[in-house]
Amino acid sequence: MMTKIVIIGATGSVGRVARQMFLEKTNDELTLFSRRPDRLKPVDSTREIAVSGDVMNASELDKVISGQDVVFASLTGNLGKMAKVIVESMKRVGVKRLIFITSMDIYNEIPASVGSSGNLRSNPVLQTYRDAADVIEASGLDYTIIRPGWFDSSNDTDYEIIGLLTKKSNPNTSHQRGIRIAFIFKNYFSLLSLASISFLILGGRVPQYWKKSVRNLPL
Repeated sequence: MMTKIVIIGATGSVGRVARQMFLEKTNDELTLFSRRPDRLKPVDSTREIAVSGDVMNASELDKVISGQDVVFASLTGNLGKMAKVIVESMKRVGVKRLIFITSMDIYNEIPASVGSSGNLRSNPVLQTYRDAADVIEASGLDYTIIRPGWFDSSNDTDYEIIGLLTKKSNPNTSHQRGIRIAFIFKNYFSLLSLASISFLILGGRVPQYWKKSVRNLPL
């Protein structure tokens, strides 16, 4: 089944790898949203459209999100504000599915035994990632928040998943609205590959690509 996906931040390191994964593993139609679409060439005209725009421009965002099935965002900067305008746009145009990249450690999950100085309480740089997560979790959208730590450009996809927390849109029902995903290694500070991140992004769109431990989650 073909899905229409808009990649916001398509020229970033995660956006580029996610784009390639979608092209290789699905027959989806991709809209590539970027301030510099010239950096996206070559574009597969049978499946891709490159659109120039600013994520903080509401009218541009509405145009690019309208008619999509899934919004995927991997951004840098003031993520709290960016998440807010994306959520507001999705609500205006009636798109429900959001996959968003934030960061590990925004819930202070690293234990003191391995060095908790990387947690939000000790690292204010992470606040913008937490702000974005808070906006998305309060949105009522069908979301997946992917929270990688440091990553590199290798192709290794041998990862483990922790912090898999399902949020409920209504505590009186079993309907599962959104998911947070984080990662763990024997060494908390191991590098995660971009390939692993893109694999999880694909899992947010195509559940059969998830690792066995999360494959049956209702996305």
